[in-house]
Amino acid sequence: MKKLFILIIVAVFPLCGFAQDVTIVNQFISSLTAPQKSKIVHEFKEDTREDWHFLPWSSYQRQGLPLKELTANQKKLVHKLLQSSLSETGYKQTTEIIGLENVLAAISGDSVYRDPQKYYVSIYGNPANEDTWMWTFEGHHVSLHFTTVADMVSYSPRFFGSNPGRIMDGEHKGFSPLVNEEDLGLALVNMLSDNQKKIAIFNDKAYNDIQSWNNSVAEKLPSEGILVSDLNANQKKQVMRIIHEYVSTIPTDQAKEKMDAIRNEELDDMRFAWAGATVLGKAHYYRIQAKSFMIEFDNSQDYANHIHSVWRDFDGDFGRDLLKEHYKNSTHHH
Repeated sequence: MKKLFILIIVAVFPLCGFAQDVTIVNQFISSLTAPQKSKIVHEFKEDTREDWHFLPWSSYQRQGLPLKELTANQKKLVHKLLQSSLSETGYKQTTEIIGLENVLAAISGDSVYRDPQKYYVSIYGNPANEDTWMWTFEGHHVSLHFTTVADMVSYSPRFFGSNPGRIMDGEHKGFSPLVNEEDLGLALVNMLSDNQKKIAIFNDKAYNDIQSWNNSVAEKLPSEGILVSDLNANQKKQVMRIIHEYVSTIPTDQAKEKMDAIRNEELDDMRFAWAGATVLGKAHYYRIQAKSFMIEFDNSQDYANHIHSVWRDFDGDFGRDLLKEHYKNSTHHH
């Protein structure tokens, strides 16, 4: 099954490296017809720029156009743009999650609602003439936002989900695009001592979804759970493995900078919090919350086989921190 639903998408767009290059997005814009461009390209200050969701296409109206309404060459350019904006890991996860729509279509018999071509592309700003612009790629269980400000890029909010959370039978039993995010979290909570668990596990019942939901601004959640500074060396390493799993979806250079900043600036106030069961197959939720960012992971729907995960930057979602600094220091904005 995995060969079926992944290769449908990936075989045409083999995994390979593309530099983060504005030429790709400009090639894509140049390929658009006037009607396509009117729907895909918007002013950077458009009110909808910070609207986002992870529901299927017919449950939430999105900006832009879906892959279904693009030519074969335009789709290739979108995939090149994804590859230039993500790491190989991030691109692989994206295509695997999209491929699960074929699995859901086969299970439900509804190939209209579960359509892997209903992932939407939109662009805000003019990358050819402006140093501030954003592009988004959104659909069921994928919500990606890349905001470029001068030579810096913001990658959040960044949402990945998986339904089924794991394929439960057949040739690809156990497959999940988010298997590491789940297994690493379960491993950490079960590395804790009984006394540590009393602090880390703040509720015996898991939430039904991530608590930051699809809010345009992520607010800090209560300071629940255990301080990472109170963990032993092996437990701290496991926390960093989890964080790295999320960070590894962005390009390697940026991922290294992010991990270095987290190690140097974030550990003192960071907390690991857990709710629900501590075994696979029963509803569970965890979050890692620090000074500047938060990770949430939830697997509670559909008999604990439906994953939602998200990375939020409290000040940096949609490039807010980059934009603030840019406007402060750029004379043409005064």
